Amino acid sequence: MDENQKDIILEDIMIKHGDELVRLANHYVNDQETAKDIVQNTFIKCYEKLDSFRYESSLKTWLYRITINGCKDYLKSWHHRKVQLKQSVQDAVKTIFPSTEDKYIRESKNRVIRDVVLALPQHYREVLYLYYYESLKIHEIAGVTEVKESTVKTRLRRGKVKLKNRLEEVGIDG
Repeated sequence: MDENQKDIILEDIMIKHGDELVRLANHYVNDQETAKDIVQNTFIKCYEKLDSFRYESSLKTWLYRITINGCKDYLKSWHHRKVQLKQSVQDAVKTIFPSTEDKYIRESKNRVIRDVVLALPQHYREVLYLYYYESLKIHEIAGVTEVKESTVKTRLRRGKVKLKNRLEEVGIDG
């Protein structure tokens, strides 16, 4: 087979199978650009070995096998492991040290919530604080506040509703 024939065959193969091979590779490596690189290498190997292809399987099966082997080689490579490690470290750092913007947004939201809670009538604020922040049970709150358990339950229920409504008013889902 001369070079001109190989060029024509390869071009046809690339048009016919290129997109599906990229999808296949992307399924393995989970990165579009890396998948395109692997498929490019598949086409290079195909071009180099086209003379020796024996048609014992379909051309598509042969291309799939070359692509899958390329993906497996990439996943075993030092480069991939280094990239994965770097990404893992970056993700861990982000969770340990949130960005300044995230921190500001969270603090700002916490201030708004605190202000909304502090604006509630004292008897609602008191039971909400003891229940959620001090983790006291209903009967313990009744003992601390010296009111009946049924009154604590009512205040807690009404306080939650008022808090939820006020948080929604200021744009925070309650």
